[in-house]
Amino acid sequence: MKEIFLTKDALITSKTDLKGNIIYANDDFSKYAGYETKEFLGKPHNIVRHQDMPKTVFKCLWDTIQKGEEIFAFVKNKSKNGDYYWVFANVTPSFDSNGKIINYYSVRRAPNRKALPIIESVYNTILEKEKQGGIKAGLEALIEIVSSYNVTYNQLVFDLQENLK
Repeated sequence: MKEIFLTKDALITSKTDLKGNIIYANDDFSKYAGYETKEFLGKPHNIVRHQDMPKTVFKCLWDTIQKGEEIFAFVKNKSKNGDYYWVFANVTPSFDSNGKIINYYSVRRAPNRKALPIIESVYNTILEKEKQGGIKAGLEALIEIVSSYNVTYNQLVFDLQENLK
């Protein structure tokens, strides 16, 4: 399968309910994922999850947004035909007027291509740890990697996207 490259101005947006089922997605989502709206509405967002993505990354993502915080991540997605595309994602919870989380909103754009070899190496390390000891081992590996940079996870990911020249 081949890689699909996001255009510079692409903004893939989607909204899910609290269980991760898609309740809204824009035309760029359909374009890159290769699905018609009727094929993904109401379906789990992991319809586009690529097998190369560590479960650990999604565990961190869910843990963060369920606490009411935003998260950034590099994500390799799979299109309907099996091709893949990388995105730089920002996922945030949406709140009602009482401060209760009502759904999750994600905006994805083209990733910094120079960051991808670093991310792929990190993800490969985490995948190996997951094979050996499950998500717990993957989380330990991720924490160790992030700690080695002396920044938070979000700061590391954001720096890779914005500052890697």
